[in-house]
Amino acid sequence: MTTEFKFPDLGEGITEGEIKKWLVKEGDVIEADQSLAEVETDKAVVEVPSPSAGKVLKLNYKEGEVVLVGEILAVIGEEEGKPEEIVPVEVRREPEERRKSVSVVGELPEAPEEEQILEAEPVGVLAMPKVRKLAKELGVDISKVKGTGKEGRVLERDIKGAVEEKPKEEKKPKKIPKFDIYGWVDRVPVRGVRRTIAKRMVESLQKTAPVTATEIADVTELVELREREKKTVMETRRIKLTYMPFIVKALVESLKEHPYLNSTMDDENQEIILKKYYNIGIAVATEDGLIVPVVKGADQKSIFELAEEIQRLAEAANNRTIDMADLKGGTFTITNYGVFGGLYATPIINYPEVAILGTGAIRNTPIVIDGEVKIRKIIHLSLTFDHRVLDGAEGQKFLNTLVRYLEDPEIILMSA
Repeated sequence: MTTEFKFPDLGEGITEGEIKKWLVKEGDVIEADQSLAEVETDKAVVEVPSPSAGKVLKLNYKEGEVVLVGEILAVIGEEEGKPEEIVPVEVRREPEERRKSVSVVGELPEAPEEEQILEAEPVGVLAMPKVRKLAKELGVDISKVKGTGKEGRVLERDIKGAVEEKPKEEKKPKKIPKFDIYGWVDRVPVRGVRRTIAKRMVESLQKTAPVTATEIADVTELVELREREKKTVMETRRIKLTYMPFIVKALVESLKEHPYLNSTMDDENQEIILKKYYNIGIAVATEDGLIVPVVKGADQKSIFELAEEIQRLAEAANNRTIDMADLKGGTFTITNYGVFGGLYATPIINYPEVAILGTGAIRNTPIVIDGEVKIRKIIHLSLTFDHRVLDGAEGQKFLNTLVRYLEDPEIILMSA
């Protein structure tokens, strides 16, 4: 008895996955629920378990290939038995191999998308050299053209007539250059997280009316507070205390005062859905691209609990071991490009949310206080919001509220 194991539906709209690594090989004897492979979806890398025990008779995909939900991933049978018949996978996607870099010498040859076989020049055909050249340029098999000239000689009009009669589907495959005329090139397949990012960013810009407002906040007192507490927190709780928990707490309190930024636009019913819960997504830059794990119930967590959860999610995102449940349900997103030294940006909304906050680097900055120039710790903020849902005035009021919380950390601690 054999079992054809189909790639399961993992939910969250996932329709395909890339085989990153096989954890078994053909001929292995496995147990039920033993992991067969690591599969990268557009959300995360997940291990796919075997539905039954037995011997791995066939692995239908190679590492790097893409498998669709419902396609046969592997065939598992009795340890001593062999399958009577293995149903072939109906739809297969060949791996998109990276094309090797090549140098540019002389003219640029072009390679068709489909492999072409060079055939010898047909013999026994009466035609002038220029006619043969024309046939070659137009992709016409001159041996199959009936000549109308003397003694059956093929003329230019015969070649042109053959082109007009030739069905569109028989035309030569479109040619693409092997490399750029200016130098070497390398083609990188767009897969996994990068493919999802590309899709979702375009979707966001097509479905929202984004506008960005910027502001600064004097976080000198917040910096001093963190410096006093971070060593103790690490020693007692084994948690790295960053600025992000304070920003999340200030953000949540600001969202409570400006609820339209914690909402979703229902385009079909033309309604704005104001959400009474606060699930804050925090963009994490991984080697494969941005992943946005979500801190659930951020309004119900203390500064230390937020720090612990943010650290857990960031580590899981970077290790690509994050649970699918941690990637959904967000109501507002923060992206921290300041960790790379950036100040301002125009973040793209994490649709279907209606706003995103970008936080820049904290820098020593001269500012005027009571007529005197002083050096203070300044953070730069960028808020992108959907103009369909709220206007610029409301966006700026939200920033003003956020600045008030960030500049007075005692208020943040009281709210916690």
